[in-house]
Amino acid sequence: MVMSYVWFFMVLLSVVFSLLSGEGGKLSESLLSGAQSGITLAISIAGPMCLWSGLGKAMERSGLNRVVAKLSSPLVGRLFPSARKDETTAAYLCANLCANFLGLGNAATPMGIAATKRMASLAPKGEASHEMCRLIVMNTASIQLIPANVAAVRASLGCDSSFDILPAVWVTSLCSVAVGLLAARVFQGVRKDG
Repeated sequence: MVMSYVWFFMVLLSVVFSLLSGEGGKLSESLLSGAQSGITLAISIAGPMCLWSGLGKAMERSGLNRVVAKLSSPLVGRLFPSARKDETTAAYLCANLCANFLGLGNAATPMGIAATKRMASLAPKGEASHEMCRLIVMNTASIQLIPANVAAVRASLGCDSSFDILPAVWVTSLCSVAVGLLAARVFQGVRKDG
């Protein structure tokens, strides 16, 4: 709700200052080109997102995500102990983490929400568990092995080698997840003491 006011205020300021400076024509021109660019970007991202979301749903229906969950259970079980107790939570977590590894943040969101809801049923009412906080940190920072969405945007903008950013993506995403998990661990200790 607050962001609606922020955006409204920014648009209002833009209109006022463009009129005061006599550049109203440039503002309307920018609005139209910006809207067109937004639609082009949305369409270029929609294809890969639909593909990977559909693949995730097919994995869920075929039971393949449960197989992946069992294979990754040593790591997932260590980060999220509730996944050891609930096979469905483990499956959602693994699907979410796999989608993030592929750089499909928006496609990972529904699976992350489903996993968080399952975790919330095990946590005290109205309180976010440490596992839920870790999942949110990992989703926000997200380790990306293949940044599919970014590559799709780069390709749509005419980049010849849209995956040449891989080393930078690997280093930055690994660092951001490590720092995020460390911060979650530190604050978890602070919360226990407080």
